[in-house]
Amino acid sequence: MMATDGDAATRLAERWFTRLAKAPPGTMPFEESLPAEPVATLAAFVAIALARGRSLLILVADDEALPELSNALALAIRPLCLVLPAADFAATIALRATLSLMKSRLWRDGEESRTAAWNHQRQRLAACPGLWQRAQSWSAPDGNVPPEFAALFPVHVHPLAARTMLAPRQVDITLLYRCDATPDLVASTGCLLQIGLHAGPARPTALAPDDEIPRLLHERAQLTQDIADLELELASVEAELDEFTRDYYARVGRLLAEQDALQASLARRAAERQPEDAGMRTTAEERERHAEQSASESKRFNRAQAREAPAVPRSEATKRLYRRIAQQIHPDRADDEADRAWRTQLMIEANHAYRDGDEQGLQYLAAKWKASRASAPGANETASVPSTPRLQVERLRARLATIESELHRLFGSRLYELFVATRHASRQGRNLLDEMARQLEASITGLRRELAGS
Repeated sequence: MMATDGDAATRLAERWFTRLAKAPPGTMPFEESLPAEPVATLAAFVAIALARGRSLLILVADDEALPELSNALALAIRPLCLVLPAADFAATIALRATLSLMKSRLWRDGEESRTAAWNHQRQRLAACPGLWQRAQSWSAPDGNVPPEFAALFPVHVHPLAARTMLAPRQVDITLLYRCDATPDLVASTGCLLQIGLHAGPARPTALAPDDEIPRLLHERAQLTQDIADLELELASVEAELDEFTRDYYARVGRLLAEQDALQASLARRAAERQPEDAGMRTTAEERERHAEQSASESKRFNRAQAREAPAVPRSEATKRLYRRIAQQIHPDRADDEADRAWRTQLMIEANHAYRDGDEQGLQYLAAKWKASRASAPGANETASVPSTPRLQVERLRARLATIESELHRLFGSRLYELFVATRHASRQGRNLLDEMARQLEASITGLRRELAGS
């Protein structure tokens, strides 16, 4: 079997890491030529450093290098990496989105967050509980990045110009990607690797106060990048909750509806035997309403289950493809209302395909989008009013807030709490839904006997 480019990048990253790990403190900076797959090699190096519990700083020449590197990072470890642009208004967006990703991944507590990298992260957060608590409630009210939040992330990726934005801290390894080391950086860094020749003068990232359009375009690009990550996170949470709901109703929900119906029948008979007791009538009415609701939910689930295909595991490739589609066609980047309607329809289809684990369907949508750019529906409609960059940014900001709110709502729901409890029980060798089903079956048997004897 031929080795893939990814395999070669990982092997090279392993050699770099081994060389740096063996270097004594104070060693002069190492140098490496630019590899064939530089971004893939850097992404592999990040994964290796996180798995070994090492902190890492990757410095690049300017903001232009960040999107490709961010997209190359393994999705499982992306929330552990603070990819921070030099422009302050964009940095607050990046920090807020990454904190939301980290919080979501910790709440979900899935297998992807049970790796060595995430175990190291849990230890890091446990060492600074107050800071982590403040970070979870931070919403960038003043537009500034709190420099102390740097301690929450084991990996930082940003331009040289953004170094002063965060509180100074000692990191295990520093990589310079196509940029030169400054004397102060060499003096303060214990282990440094310079990769490739410098890319020339860095592009300026500071914008004049009256440069509104360039600033808005920069912010739109940052929001698009970060919202795509959060759209993927939300879609993943909704998909796993849908799958759990299907399992829950199939194994527990129907039994719960039967138990509620039997309890309602017993309450009604008790009320009929004592018609003068208003309290018993009220109890019976409440039991009947509750039983009707349970029966309705069970029927609704059964109808939905009959229409839906069984859940299919979503591969890393499927997740990356969904994220790329979200970056390209997000409705809030629409040029006008007709374009917005077209993008919205494609995103709805992408969400359905992702929930079904349909990678081929996502590939079809990506091709459909590419083919539509030349003649998007409504593109020549004179009645459509073009969206301004300001309106697009406002919509993207609102979408960011909506995703964060929706994630918080889902994680606070009783059903998701039960899902997480089920996941924890599974790690202990228990099947919580089977246990609940056995308890309900025993309760139903007792209720039937009671009803037969009443």
